[in-house]
Amino acid sequence: MITRRVALTCLAIALAVPALAHDYKLGSLEISQPWTRATPATAQSAGGFLTITNKGTTPDRLIAARSSVAPKVEVHEMRMDGNVMKMRELEKGLEIAPGATVMLKPGGFHIMFMGLKAPVAKDSLVPVTLVFEKAGSIDIELKAAAIGAAAPMH
Repeated sequence: MITRRVALTCLAIALAVPALAHDYKLGSLEISQPWTRATPATAQSAGGFLTITNKGTTPDRLIAARSSVAPKVEVHEMRMDGNVMKMRELEKGLEIAPGATVMLKPGGFHIMFMGLKAPVAKDSLVPVTLVFEKAGSIDIELKAAAIGAAAPMH
């Protein structure tokens, strides 16, 4: 009886916990927790978020991103300029120093999808190609959290 309860409890917990986003490796770069947010039907843009760790001894740089969900995809920075939040493309890309971890997250560095071809649905997977200056390119998928989510569900 107790074994059955334990087994049922474990099964219930496993089903209740959403799947973790897939992690990726490209040379000495590790890409983890890739996610985005679902968008309203009329949204023209969306943000992409992830963490990049450089396990190597030389710097690399995220110089571009591409996706089939939008004709224009850029690596962006959001920062405060006085009392005004400003967003801009990082024209030289985003440096990932050796031994460093850089988080692309809401309110900071992020991938910007502009001119969305369709809304991003919750739980969908958004394909993205990340392009690094030295390591090359890698195809990843961003799992869509709910509209307005502050962080991915783990």
